[in-house]
Amino acid sequence: MSDAAPRLYLITPLLDEAEAFAPRLKAALDAGDVACLLLRIADQARGDAKTIIRALTPLAQQRGVACLIEDDTQLAARADTDGVHIEADPETHKDVLDAAIAAMQPRRIVGVGGLMNRDAAMIAGESGADYLMFGLPDVEEKQEDLLERIAWWAEIFQVPCVGQAHRLEDVPALVQAGADFIALGRIVWEDPRGPAAVIAEAMEKCTSSPMPAR
Repeated sequence: MSDAAPRLYLITPLLDEAEAFAPRLKAALDAGDVACLLLRIADQARGDAKTIIRALTPLAQQRGVACLIEDDTQLAARADTDGVHIEADPETHKDVLDAAIAAMQPRRIVGVGGLMNRDAAMIAGESGADYLMFGLPDVEEKQEDLLERIAWWAEIFQVPCVGQAHRLEDVPALVQAGADFIALGRIVWEDPRGPAAVIAEAMEKCTSSPMPAR
C-alpha cells in the first residue's frame, strides 16, 4: 500500500471501433490522475482488434498512462501496448498467468483480476504479477467482501492492488481499505455528465477520503 492517494485505473467499454470513442477517451484521460488504461475489445470486433488498439494506445501513452489489453500477450506485443490484464482464475488456470509473465516481463506489465478469494490472490502475487485487481468490471459483488480482501491484501503484501468501483459512492471505502488504484469502468462512460466530470469527481474523492492507518 502506498502512502500517496490512490490513482485511477480506467476500463473501457467493449469497443467495436476507435474513431467515435477517441474524443471521450481523451476527455477522461485529461480530467484526472489516470495511471492505467485497460482497452477491452468486443467479440464481434476481434478481427479489427489490432487497428482499434493501435489507434487508442497512443492517446494513453502520450499522457504517461500505461495501456493494457485483456489476456492476449501476442496482440499486446504486436500492437505496442504496455502489457496485459489476465482474468483467468489463477487457482484453476495458473498456467495462463505463468505463460503471460514469461512472455511479457520484464519489459511489459502483467496484471491479474478475477480474484474472488484469498487463495487466488496469493497465487497471483507469488507468481510475480505486477498488480492484483479485486472486483470485476461487469459484475458487482458484495461490497463488504470486496473491501475485506483489499484491506487484507494492502496490510500484508507489497504488490499493488486495484479496487473496482461500480459507483462513485464506492470510492471512499476503497481508499480507506487501502487500494493503491481505483478502477472505473461503466460509470465513466454511462454518466450523462460525460467522462471528464466523472473522473474529476472520482479524483476529488480519492484525495479527500481518509486512508488506512499504517
